[in-house]
Amino acid sequence: MGKKNCTTVTEFILLGLSDAPELRAFLPLMFLLIYGVTVLANLGMTALIHVSSGLHTPMYFFLSHLSFIDFCYSSIIMPKMLANILNKDKSISFLGCMMQFYLFCSFVVTEVFLLAVMAYDRFVAICNPLLYMVTMSRKLCVELVFGCYFCGMLCSLIHLCLALEIPSYRSNVINHFFCDLPPLLSLACSDVTVNEVLLFIMASFNEIITMVIILTSYLFILITILRMRSAEGRRKAFYTCASHLTAIMVFHGTSLSIYCRPSSGTNGDADKVATVFYTVVIPMLNPLIYSLRNKDVKEALRKVKEKIL
Repeated sequence: MGKKNCTTVTEFILLGLSDAPELRAFLPLMFLLIYGVTVLANLGMTALIHVSSGLHTPMYFFLSHLSFIDFCYSSIIMPKMLANILNKDKSISFLGCMMQFYLFCSFVVTEVFLLAVMAYDRFVAICNPLLYMVTMSRKLCVELVFGCYFCGMLCSLIHLCLALEIPSYRSNVINHFFCDLPPLLSLACSDVTVNEVLLFIMASFNEIITMVIILTSYLFILITILRMRSAEGRRKAFYTCASHLTAIMVFHGTSLSIYCRPSSGTNGDADKVATVFYTVVIPMLNPLIYSLRNKDVKEALRKVKEKIL
């Protein structure tokens, strides 16, 4: 690509999901409904855990932060996405684009590590139940959550600093519905091999480290469950892990397909479909998965309703 086609940009144009006329009326209604459920479910879960003394345990402390993270990164994407669908003006400022990417990446990486921490929490609860509250002290829980947020902000800051070094772009039209890094790098005029390789390495490293923690934790959990003599005990232990395993499989399955392969920005349409799933659908599903399959949450919700009514 010749240098004459390269310019500095002050704003980007987000193409969105689809220009098909038949989807213009359907998409805003569908995404508005999904976002409404996402906000109510995640903020509701966070508030319920905060006000219900029966949920003041390490497991629900982590779950409250998972709900907060899902609310945050969904809110970073969805309002702008809905505005772009409804308006002809699909522009976003350069600074707004970089900030959207940084915040989104921060919360997504934080969730990757938080899911691993939650797996470790389940390991301690099932494999060492008598020492659970001692091992998972309030101080340790706070430190683990802080570490998750720190990793998220640090990884995102590294990518952001490298992205800001890109001097020019061959186009300001991003074939995506938000400012994600892979499609942004695909527009750069300069050599972004370092950016792409670092994205692949860091994403793969984060996935490998967290998956090792998750798989190791659940391996010991499985061994412990199989050694239980009581069928009721095995059922209860498995039941407490089912929701977390569901959230892990859904989240990691989609994120692996996008970031843990080189030059992931070249398959735009497929990436957009996968990205919609974990930026729009998963933040809505997580609180529903945990609430619909959790007796403690149902009981806490019942008590709150009784107090209100």
